[in-house]
Amino acid sequence: MAENRKEEEKNEQIKEMGTANLTSGSSRHRIKLITIIGEIEGHEAVSGNTKSTKYEHLLPMLAEIEDSEEIDGLLILLNTLGGDVEAGLSIAEMIASLSKPTVSLVLGGSHSIGGPLAVSADYSFIVPSGTMIIHPVRSSGMFIGVMQSFRNMVRTQDRITGFLAKHSHMSQERIEELMLNPTQLVKDVGTLLEGEEAVKEGLIDAVGGMSDALHKLHEMIDHVQ
Repeated sequence: MAENRKEEEKNEQIKEMGTANLTSGSSRHRIKLITIIGEIEGHEAVSGNTKSTKYEHLLPMLAEIEDSEEIDGLLILLNTLGGDVEAGLSIAEMIASLSKPTVSLVLGGSHSIGGPLAVSADYSFIVPSGTMIIHPVRSSGMFIGVMQSFRNMVRTQDRITGFLAKHSHMSQERIEELMLNPTQLVKDVGTLLEGEEAVKEGLIDAVGGMSDALHKLHEMIDHVQ
């Protein structure tokens, strides 16, 4: 009965939160797996038909990971089109502030505010077919003060490019250059980087898959211990 209950709780955790505890491997390292998928949901709920990652779920979980003696490292799987900038940056800052080893793996894509989320880990991977899209901050709706709103958008954009530069091997100037590229995206300015390109630009550390990400995380945990 106890084993069945434990299995049910594990399945419920995966279903509801997209998380799992990887504890049955031969290395005996206790790794927490979290997924960041769909749209990053901020203070307003997204459409019921849209897959989303809720920051109010992730932040307490990340705090628990930091404080837990039963977790040795964190693996983050990403496939996100971006979303709320403030929510995305808050999650990225939280991941970057963890003292435990962290590795991210971009599957599919990690676009827009997904960029800071991907680079917030200590080491980042992207699959060969994965993509990263860097583009300027966008906003919709009515603006009361145009110049004030513009300045705030520029400051927000600087926060994003500054975070990307601090946690990757790209300069802020190069990030801004790719961000304002008018030749690639049909309906927007910006740049799409595929797996190898993202690594060559210095945004992501390496091209790899699940086995590479886990191997790297186990190595990092061994080094810490």
